[in-house]
Amino acid sequence: MIEFLKSTIGRKQLVGVAGLGLALFVFTHMAGNMLIFVSPKAYNLYGHALVTNPLIYVAELGLLTIFVLHIVLAMILTIKNRCSQGDQRYAVAPKVKAKASIYAKTMWFQGLVILAFVVLHIFTFKFGTYYEVDYDGKVVRDLHKLITEIFVQPVYVIGYIISLLLMFAHLAHGVSSVFQSLGICSVKNGSIINTIGYIYSVVVVAGFISQPIYVYFVYNN
Repeated sequence: MIEFLKSTIGRKQLVGVAGLGLALFVFTHMAGNMLIFVSPKAYNLYGHALVTNPLIYVAELGLLTIFVLHIVLAMILTIKNRCSQGDQRYAVAPKVKAKASIYAKTMWFQGLVILAFVVLHIFTFKFGTYYEVDYDGKVVRDLHKLITEIFVQPVYVIGYIISLLLMFAHLAHGVSSVFQSLGICSVKNGSIINTIGYIYSVVVVAGFISQPIYVYFVYNN
């Protein structure tokens, strides 16, 4: 196992698997948040069900572990790759090759922006202003009110959308790269896997972006 972690292939596979886990999480998170289109009550009760689940701390710890693992190993691979390239980094690459690998070349930048976005997102919503609402004697946190306060601010909405567009680029390249690292991607199914990764990324990011846009135009009175 230690030798596996030391190897480049092993690290790439772990980065990919961790990234795949995060990709599945953002999909479920997006899907749950779509309840904002149903009603404030449905959205708040969904949030309450999550935070009161006895397994919430186990889930959060597992998610944090996967997130840290993905970041640390990705940084190690990036640094190692840059060091191994040496002066080759300054050579002029063919235009076609440079264009084809633009997503791959900026993965580290995308990751840093997404990390900053996640930290801001957690502090804004998880630890943001605590409102309460009563539903037939059941008092829950009014996340819907907090959401509508935040997403009527143009600066926050624009920053949110920009971060999500970078997430799209990260997902679109990352999802297909996972299967390549695991040896599943081949010449025959490569285009299919790339298409699936692209469609998956569009669905996730479009779902997330629809929420602040909806709030901004509906609740910005």
